[in-house]
Order: sequence, then C-alpha cells, then structure tokens
Amino acid sequence: MKKAILVAGATGNLGNRICRELIIRNADVSAIVRSATDLEKIDVLTKMGVKVIEVDLNSVDEIAKACVGIDCVISAVAGLRDVIVDLQSRILDGALQAGVPRFIPSDFCTNYNDLVPGENRNFDLRREFKAYLDSAAIKASSIFNGAFADILKYNTPILNLKDKSIGYWGEKADWKLDFTTMDDTAAFTAEVALDNNALRDLEIASFQISPNELWANVKELTGQEFRIHQLSTLEDFAGFIKKQRADNPAGENELYAKWQQAQYMYSMFSTQHNQLSNEQYDNLSWTTGLAYMKSFVSPNQS
Repeated sequence: MKKAILVAGATGNLGNRICRELIIRNADVSAIVRSATDLEKIDVLTKMGVKVIEVDLNSVDEIAKACVGIDCVISAVAGLRDVIVDLQSRILDGALQAGVPRFIPSDFCTNYNDLVPGENRNFDLRREFKAYLDSAAIKASSIFNGAFADILKYNTPILNLKDKSIGYWGEKADWKLDFTTMDDTAAFTAEVALDNNALRDLEIASFQISPNELWANVKELTGQEFRIHQLSTLEDFAGFIKKQRADNPAGENELYAKWQQAQYMYSMFSTQHNQLSNEQYDNLSWTTGLAYMKSFVSPNQS
C-alpha cells in the first residue's frame, strides 16, 4: 500500500526535490501551499504528480484537514521565527490533530545539538521548535546534512574561485567539513519519510572534505595552486561575528544577514558529523567531492 506523505515548503528548492524523490518511490504525495503561491510553481508540482492543496497556513484546522490520512509530514520551510517556530508549530499542531504518526522538521543543516546556544540565530530557532516537537505525541526524525554543497560555488572564504584562495579558521586546515547536495538530501529524506523505524537524529554528508583536500581537488581540476591560508583564530572569528551582529541590528529581520552567514561558517569549523547514516538505505548513491567540484570548477579557471 502506498505511503501518503505531505510536504510543506514544496515549492522551494529542496521541497520540490523531496517531492520528486517521493514520487520516484511510488509515494502518494500532497503539498500544502498558500493561496497566493506562484501558479507556475504549483503547475510544476502538479505535473510531477503531487496533489497541491491550498490552505490558510494560519489555520491549524485547515492544515489538519489536509493532513487526514497522512503517514508522515515533511517540513521543508525556510525563514525566521515566524516560519521556523510559529508556522512549523501550526503545521505540527495540524498533524497532531489529524493523528499523523510521523514528522520530519526543517532541520536541514549542521547537527546543532552539541553547539552552544546563542552562537547561531537560525540554529536557536530550530532548537526552540525542537523542544516543542519533542514534547508532542508524534515520532520525529531530523535530517542533518551539514552545509548544502551549493555554497562552494558562491566564492565564500572557504573556496573563492575569483580570488583563487581557500581559507580556514583556527588550526583546521585538515578539519573535515560536511557537505551534502540538495539532490542527495532530498533522496535521503524521501527514504526516511517512508521508513517507520527511522531514528530521531540522522547525520548525512555527500562528502566530507578539508581545506587541504579542497586545495588538492582544485589543483587536480585546474592545474593551479590556490592560496590556502588561515583567516583567523576561531576565538577572533567568534568575536568578529558578535561585533558584526551588534553593529547591524537590521540583520535580525533578514534571513541571510551577513553575520548569519558568518555564524554558519563558524559552526562548520566547530562541529562535524561523526556518525553518518549514509549506509542506512542501500539504493542511495552519494556525490563525491571531486565529482561535485567538476560540475562548476573549470579546467581553465581564470
């Protein structure tokens, strides 16, 4: 019998991929969307085979109605407190009201459980919702994918193709960073949604790669030796982030505030995934670091 899965945030980059992977696995997939959602995005989901349900996301009763008969709710929403805490709480309340047995929260990030509260605003919001979720009578599974591999394309301090540099904080040139592609994350999430015995916390990574290994991969792909350097100590970096946040209060209302991006970088060098669940499902294949970098690093990098 087909499993019935409902996805919130299905029109987003990750949510759309999760729907696709669920359809591939013969699931009965529904998506809840706002009435003002872009019709083109709805059309993409409908053509994929997803049942799109327009609901008032401020109404727990409407959400609950969409959740009737659902085996697992997946939240792939993104935002600040009004989304990660408030909206997700309403979605959870709707799922509970409908008797849904399982819930996957929007915890698609580094495993924040061992990190210090206050060091990352967005992790703090997820931590707040986690406390509410763990108090509810529903089985939950969080999927921690580290950083999305896409950030390697964006000329961050970790890998800057424009400046031909690779940076790291602290004495961590050999520190393994956790990266997962969106496609790999979506495929794993689909498997978890269909697995009634999935664990509470699941760590994954398409590849784990250090700054020194990034340097070696770039050299293999381009023949060029990028500058690799320590950006600062971790202590100095933490102090810089605190000052940057204090000096830019408007960033509290921005999803991608500059200091929030720095907080993510800090977390990547503060914790790592040591108990990967990559082998949990036999039919998954994982993107390697070199293969991923080949997709955007040109042999004639200029």
